[in-house]
Amino acid sequence: MIDTIKKYSKAINRILLFIAAILLVIYIFPRQGKFRYEYTHGRPWTHETLIAPFDFPIHKSQAELRAERENALHNFRPYFNYEPSISGQMIQFFEETYVSQLPTLLSTYPFLTNRLRNNDSKTVYNQVQELIHQKLISIYNTGLISLPEEYEELPESTVIMVVRNNFAEPYEIGEFFNYQSAYLELSTIIFDIIDKNSNVSQDQADNLISNLQLNRYLEANIRFEPERTEQERQNILRNISLTSGIVLAGQRIIETGELISEETGRILDSLRLEYETSLGRGTSHYFILAGQATIIVLLFVVIFLFLYYFRTDVYNNLLSVLFLLMMVSSMILLASISHRTDNFPIYVIPFAILPIIVRIFFDSRLAFFIHVTTVLLAAFYVSNSFEFVILQIPAGLTAMFSLFRMVRRSQLVRAAILVFLSYSLFYTGLSLWQEGDFLQINYNTYFYFLANGVLLLMIYPLIYIFEKLFGFLSDVTLVELADTNHPVLRRLAEKAPGTFQHSIQVGNLAQEAVYKIGGNPLLVRAGAMYHDIGKLWSPIYFTENQSSGMNPHDNMPYDESAQLVIHHIENGVKMAQKEKLPRQIIDFITTHQGTMKTKYFYNSYVNQNPGEDPDVSLFTYPGPTPFTKETAVLMMADSVEAASRSLKNYSDDEIDRLVENIINDQIAENQFIDAPITFKEITEVKEVFKQKLKNIYHARVEYPKLKKGK
Repeated sequence: MIDTIKKYSKAINRILLFIAAILLVIYIFPRQGKFRYEYTHGRPWTHETLIAPFDFPIHKSQAELRAERENALHNFRPYFNYEPSISGQMIQFFEETYVSQLPTLLSTYPFLTNRLRNNDSKTVYNQVQELIHQKLISIYNTGLISLPEEYEELPESTVIMVVRNNFAEPYEIGEFFNYQSAYLELSTIIFDIIDKNSNVSQDQADNLISNLQLNRYLEANIRFEPERTEQERQNILRNISLTSGIVLAGQRIIETGELISEETGRILDSLRLEYETSLGRGTSHYFILAGQATIIVLLFVVIFLFLYYFRTDVYNNLLSVLFLLMMVSSMILLASISHRTDNFPIYVIPFAILPIIVRIFFDSRLAFFIHVTTVLLAAFYVSNSFEFVILQIPAGLTAMFSLFRMVRRSQLVRAAILVFLSYSLFYTGLSLWQEGDFLQINYNTYFYFLANGVLLLMIYPLIYIFEKLFGFLSDVTLVELADTNHPVLRRLAEKAPGTFQHSIQVGNLAQEAVYKIGGNPLLVRAGAMYHDIGKLWSPIYFTENQSSGMNPHDNMPYDESAQLVIHHIENGVKMAQKEKLPRQIIDFITTHQGTMKTKYFYNSYVNQNPGEDPDVSLFTYPGPTPFTKETAVLMMADSVEAASRSLKNYSDDEIDRLVENIINDQIAENQFIDAPITFKEITEVKEVFKQKLKNIYHARVEYPKLKKGK
């Protein structure tokens, strides 16, 4: 049982992912039914004459409802509550605090003991206490209001409702004290007392007021009531009628070819709303869900089967499947948000991002297939699905064609412009076909297309994010990796110049071959630049880096020499991982020698030890063999380029013989059985190599020497 589960674990994981994506899409799909007619305001009615099937109210438009709500709330008065208990609490708090700090105040401000000039039975501090007490009573009786942030900027003439003893009365905000005016009233009293009964400076009076901390005795007793305010606001809104008339069953609504006016459009919208809502009630609701689930499941099954039969490499990569389902679900989610939000038109959503990104990471066929499936799913959120599909599919194709290989940022800008033009031209053509008049075209839609094109520029940062999250490799990154100024390649050029030149030549050969048979030339170029970086560990042990004529292998056993050479694969992988090179580049390092033998050392060992059975594993590269078209071509190019340096005669026959022998030996040793490359393509690769080598090593005309005059 466990073995069976392990055997089918990949398929189970992918099926679970598809089920999760299906459930997500079903969850965000609209719950109501789908009106059977498609129409657009301002355009002719293209269906049969429509008769009202039942009585239904005419719903007001969102603009009308918005205007009525704004008008109803224009004179709305927020509610505040008067709390009488705060007055007594604050006055008592003042009396207790003032008495407790009186000794300190008298020692700090001796003028407080002065007798009043008009009443020598009282001192200044007695008068301060008495008048502050009275003023606090006056402030709290009038009311000290605390305004929430949204009401702070309102004028003082604004009317509010204040609830006293469960009875709401209207007041202007200016009738009450606020913290600033109440504090000013208290401080003014103290200033007047001190000024009339002492000769102290302004600074001493300010210090006294500061030490009294009058703000401690000020707490709002008229407080905002958010729950009551919201309740009253909702009551007002609930009283607004959502309808403005009724259509009776059997009444003619519109005839074929009749222009859909604003009034007729409202009636049609009302009929659609009532029809879809009625379908969402009772048992019909479950049938609607069943219909939606059937369509969604079938479309996702189509994606599943396409990957299973035509892109097994993507199907077998769990992260790739997760990425594709995430992209599809994200676009459907955006369409759902647009469907539920008035200020987010569907044509602003950059659906062309999906085929562009899938094309960059995979291929055009998969990108187009995923794009079409996503557009079909998103069309359920659009009132005019036919128009939506007609516009989105060509726009996606245009985006794919304009960014076939994205290696420069300017290509992205060009793609955005072309997508905008594609939308605009198809929309114009469709509108003229339906309207027959330029004046009837909704020109606001072109602004949506423009915003759509601008949003396409988000692709550049998204590529980087998806590369890091899912381990993908874009053409932009490949161009950066193949730059000879990369730190690893700079070290290779400095410490192993022969290997560096060899890598460049291998890249030239492999790239031309991949152009010929199809594949990713940027990938094979980048792979060629790094396939031998393991030689940096000991460059002198490789002939292309031996310039002095001294070969360290001359004094070593053949099996040890073979191991030193073979270890450049392992060393290269370690270095690549340390430098955080992509997994796809590391594949070129591990496969460029496949499971071939180091023939020079193996043959030399056998010749030196006749009759002895050598340990073949000591002379064999660890593999694996190439498993992509690009890695297979690189393996051929690497061996052919290295062997071409040993030719003594660069005639056409010698070059042809060299290429044929090396690649045929690799075929005989089953190096390409895991790679998706045909014998026809291998033959084409041979021809490219032969032609390139002949161009490199072609005979040059010997320049005549200048004869000296006698």
